[in-house]
Amino acid sequence: MNLIPYHSEALVSILSKEEVLGHLMRTTRQVNFLGMDPMLDEKIKFNGIVGQEGFRISRMIRKGDSFLPLLSGKVEATSRGSLILVEYRPFPATVFFLSFWSVILFAFSAYFFYQLNPGYALICLSLALGNYGLGLLFFHRQVRISRALFHEQINFEMKDKD
Repeated sequence: MNLIPYHSEALVSILSKEEVLGHLMRTTRQVNFLGMDPMLDEKIKFNGIVGQEGFRISRMIRKGDSFLPLLSGKVEATSRGSLILVEYRPFPATVFFLSFWSVILFAFSAYFFYQLNPGYALICLSLALGNYGLGLLFFHRQVRISRALFHEQINFEMKDKD
């Protein structure tokens, strides 16, 4: 497990670049922030945008999860298929709040050490480390789930071709 909320991988597929992006387009819905569309279509697995060169998607969820990763990727054509480069990152709001509370708690810890009150300083330090540690744990758990779904979707057409 990384000590920063980030994960990347390179996948090799026998599918062409167009096939990979086409399948992602069929399983991805563009986000409509103004509408309250019910999730009726079971084929839709991701929210986001799929373009000619790559994608920015996140897993479709029914209830909010602050640690859901944003999958950013590029698909490059090769002579025997395609190369898929994927980065899993937290959304910017998650990075902001995780950083904000960690910095605030570390600042309180430093202040209490300066004031010669080690009990409060250790409490703030343990809360800061616990906050960051739980954030990493929850993020990496969501990466594992999103990664498995992404791999399943990329390999979907290969199963149908046999």
